Amino acid sequence: MKSEVKFGLILLAVAVSLSACQTNTDDTPTPTTTHKWGWISGSNTVDQTGVYGTRGTAAAANIPGAREQATAWRDALGKFWLFGGYGYDSAGYRGHVNDLWKYDPTTGLWTWISGGNLVNRAGVYGTQGVASPTNAPGARLGAISWVDSQGLFWVFGGLGYAEGGAYGNLSDLWKFDPATLEWTWVSGLPIVNTSGTYGTKGAPDPANLPGARTGAVSWADAQDRLWLFGGSGYDSTGAKGWLNDLWKFDPATGQWAWISGADTEGQSGVYGTWETPDPANIPGGRYEAVSWTGPNGIFWMFGGDGLDKNGDRGDLNDLWKYDPATNQWAWFQGKELRNYAGTYGTQDIASASNYPGGRLGAVSWMDSDGRLWLSGGLGRDSAAARGWLNDVWIYDPSTEQWNWVAGGNTGSPWGVYGTLGTAAITNYSGARCNAVSWIDAQDKIWLFGGYGLDSASDGGWLNDLWNFVLE
Repeated sequence: MKSEVKFGLILLAVAVSLSACQTNTDDTPTPTTTHKWGWISGSNTVDQTGVYGTRGTAAAANIPGAREQATAWRDALGKFWLFGGYGYDSAGYRGHVNDLWKYDPTTGLWTWISGGNLVNRAGVYGTQGVASPTNAPGARLGAISWVDSQGLFWVFGGLGYAEGGAYGNLSDLWKFDPATLEWTWVSGLPIVNTSGTYGTKGAPDPANLPGARTGAVSWADAQDRLWLFGGSGYDSTGAKGWLNDLWKFDPATGQWAWISGADTEGQSGVYGTWETPDPANIPGGRYEAVSWTGPNGIFWMFGGDGLDKNGDRGDLNDLWKYDPATNQWAWFQGKELRNYAGTYGTQDIASASNYPGGRLGAVSWMDSDGRLWLSGGLGRDSAAARGWLNDVWIYDPSTEQWNWVAGGNTGSPWGVYGTLGTAAITNYSGARCNAVSWIDAQDKIWLFGGYGLDSASDGGWLNDLWNFVLE
């Protein structure tokens, strides 16, 4: 394999996530009889080069290179899509990628759709608002995404490459149409490290724009408006740090509105009274939290690397609920302080005293019953030790209880892959952070890549695809 592309700025910029992910012990979880992991595709060893094949053509040999902090969608036909991240290209170089892939779970085949097969490509913006087959977002990690009711994919920001190859945090908003396979640059600027233009709270304006950032979270509402919260990026003064601003973008008007939170970085959380919405409540600034959109239009957010009620930075395990109808936050579960251990209880038994430990870079799903799923990340196990995690949790909003359903309660277990394509109770995915995930129409969970542990290594970038069945 060729040596990796070396860019000093890249190494500095990704240090927040990559160096934090590099820790390891070897404790293995006890398998249960009701949960099965299946290793579906990709390698059981780290740092694999991508096999791209022919653009637009599915093939059994195709596989995205190992990566973390990619972006993912599921389309109306049940296909899974993957964009960008930090990982390996077709030549074995490691860096930021802007490749777009489609996976068909019925055939088990990957297809390279668009973008480059080499690292660190600049964005090709074209004309704002005009789709083109030559347009492509620049290579990036840590972007956020949405799917609207029309089946269009949206992506915002991240850390990567703008027009002309400038490198830094991004504030561009893109739209991809899977019917035409074309990208459209919709909003934002084709430059890096832009400050936020906040305007008047609650008032859309053509001049408004969230500051460039990475590691934010996102939701979409029933009117196809796109919401984002926080991340690591630039505030209204040009200062860089952990943000707690909430924004809304309306595709019908093409305008952003600053909804809540501060226009300056470094804000502590204001928790208020447990489970009580209040206009004064606001989560602290944070990076790499996870989010869900409930069937009743309620937004949920958990954890991340951020600021607790005292302004101290660490691994958070607070669960928040936001009601866009009232514009109020409520703190629902977890702690007001950083670095808490997980309280696992008994596997498969929900309890009011259970909660996951603080973490960043986890993955999340919403099932057909409106339950919130959470897995993995880098954070605190049952003893508050920090490491990669492979635990799987369910939060049921109707009972307000967490249930630890699979994986280990101690940090950094290796993966047990078993036989490719065969689910088994003895299999489990290795601990990892910054993976991507999907959930299909049968509520089967799918997990791809991230930075963590394969079947025997000390850690690296992964390109294994798993599914998880709760029987």
